[in-house]
Amino acid sequence: MSRIVDVNGIEAFDSRGNPTILAAVTTSDGHKSSALVPSGASVGSLEAVEMRDGDAGRFQGRGVRKALQGITQEIKGALVGKSVEDQAEIDKTLCDLDGTPNKARLGANAILGVSLANAHAAAASKGLSLYRHINDLVGNPPMTLPVPMLNVLNGGAHANNNVDIQEFMVVPSGVEDFSTAVQAAAEIFYTLKQNLASKGISTAVGDEGGFAPDLSSDIEAIELLITAIERSGWQLGEKINLALDCAATEFFVDGHYRLESQNRTLTREEWIDEMEEISSQFPAITSIEDGIHESDYEGWKKLNQALGSKMQLVGDDLFVTNPGLLNRGIADGWANAILIKLNQIGTLSETLEVIQIAQSHGLGTVISHRSGDTEDTTIADLAVGTSAGQIKTGSMSRSERVAKYNRLLQINQELENPVYAGS
Repeated sequence: MSRIVDVNGIEAFDSRGNPTILAAVTTSDGHKSSALVPSGASVGSLEAVEMRDGDAGRFQGRGVRKALQGITQEIKGALVGKSVEDQAEIDKTLCDLDGTPNKARLGANAILGVSLANAHAAAASKGLSLYRHINDLVGNPPMTLPVPMLNVLNGGAHANNNVDIQEFMVVPSGVEDFSTAVQAAAEIFYTLKQNLASKGISTAVGDEGGFAPDLSSDIEAIELLITAIERSGWQLGEKINLALDCAATEFFVDGHYRLESQNRTLTREEWIDEMEEISSQFPAITSIEDGIHESDYEGWKKLNQALGSKMQLVGDDLFVTNPGLLNRGIADGWANAILIKLNQIGTLSETLEVIQIAQSHGLGTVISHRSGDTEDTTIADLAVGTSAGQIKTGSMSRSERVAKYNRLLQINQELENPVYAGS
C-alpha cells in the first residue's frame, strides 16, 4: 500500500493574476501529484475561508505564504505515513488538524490543495485516471459526460459592466453527445461575437470568458443569446436551452433587489414575479441559479413553489456545498438543485458527501469552477466520476476555462461507450 512521504506547496497564480496554492503530495511508490486551488469573486458568506497574508506591501495583501507555512509546518507532519488511498482519513485528519468549522485556522485553500493533490496521487498509485478513482470512491455508479452550461455573457460581479444578472448561459442539453455539445457552444459563441461586433458592441470578455458588454437590460442579453443561437443554426428549446445565474445576493440592498441597469428597486415578491415573467417570456430558460438572497430561506421556498415544477432552481451561495445546509434545504424545500464548488467546503470527501446527499434525494447537481480559476482540470474528472450530469466551467475562451472542456473530450474518447447526460 502506497503511503505519503512528503507534502509541500508553492505560491502559484490564478486567472486573475492573484496568488493561489499549488499543493503536491509525494508517495512511497514514487508518484508526485499536484493540484491548484481556485478562488471566487461572488462568495457566499458561509463558505469555507481561504487564508490570505494581509500584507499590503506584497500582492496587495493577497499572498498565500501563511497558508503554505501551514502545509509544511503542520499538515505534512500529520499526513506523512498515511495511506494515500484512504481519502476519507486524509480529509478527516485535515479537518481535525484545522479544528474550526470553516477551515479558517489553516485556510481552506491550503486544505483543499492537499486534499486534491492526495486524490491525484492515489489515482496515480492505482494506475487509474482521476475520474475512475473518484468513481471508485463513490461506489462505481455508471459514469456520464456532463451537460456544459456555458457562460457566454457576463454581468454582475464577473464583469465591469451595467448588467445585473451575473451569468447568461447556453445549455446544449438536446444534442446527442458531449463533442457535439461543445461544437454547438463554440459556434454560438462565434456567432454572438460577430453579432456584437456588427452592432458596435464591445467583445471584451469577463472573468469567465464570456462577453461583458454594457447593455440596456438583462432582457437584451437574453435576446442577444437567442439571436446567436438561431443564426448559428441550432434549434432553441430543442437542441439548445438557456440558463441564468442571478447571483441575487450581489444586488440585494437594504432588504430589496436593486436592478441598477433599470433603476428599479423590487421587493422579494416583485422580484419573484419578475423571474416568473421572464421565464414565461423565454420558455427556453430551463435553469435559474441563486435567484434569491442566500439567507432568505422563505424567499427560496416561495421561488421553488412558483417555478420549481417548471425548471431547475440551483442553490449556490444558498448551500455553499455544505451538507448541513443541504439537508436543511431538502427538508424545507428551498431548491431542486445544488451547485458544487470544491473550495466552498474545502475537501474532496466532504464534496463527495454533498453530491451523494443531493443525488439520493433527487436534486440536480452542477459541478462548478470559480471565477478566479486555473488550468487545473480536476472538476472535469469530478463531474464524470460522480455522474453529476452538469458542469459549469465558463465560456469558449480563456485557457483556464477551455482546459476543462478539453479534458472532458479526452475522457469522452477514453470511455468505451460514453453516455452524454443530456441526450
